[in-house]
Amino acid sequence: QVQLVESGGGLVQPGGSLRLSCAASGFTFSSYAMSWYRQAPGKERELVATITSTGGGTMYADSVKGRFTISRDNAKNTVYLQMNSLEPEDTAVYYCKALSSWYSYWGQGTQVTVSS
Repeated sequence: QVQLVESGGGLVQPGGSLRLSCAASGFTFSSYAMSWYRQAPGKERELVATITSTGGGTMYADSVKGRFTISRDNAKNTVYLQMNSLEPEDTAVYYCKALSSWYSYWGQGTQVTVSS
């Protein structure tokens, strides 16, 4: 049974930091690229960051470049999103996604709220 379980969300003040985790099970994690998406109220889901299956390549949305860092630990079947210098505009539900040439899987999401 495939599972992607996000954690680490919460309420943080502007300028603060959070680290999201996404624990995977039920598939060969090291064969999948992993991404973080987010969806704010009333907006479409948008891609935040992607990391290749080996961790050798990453990409970021312009809105988070220089503030967010995606990483993965294939031994722990976990992908991370380190978020620094958070802004109110980063408030959203954050989802992780696993992607291969044939399949894709989504987690259930974790809420991040940036507010003073």
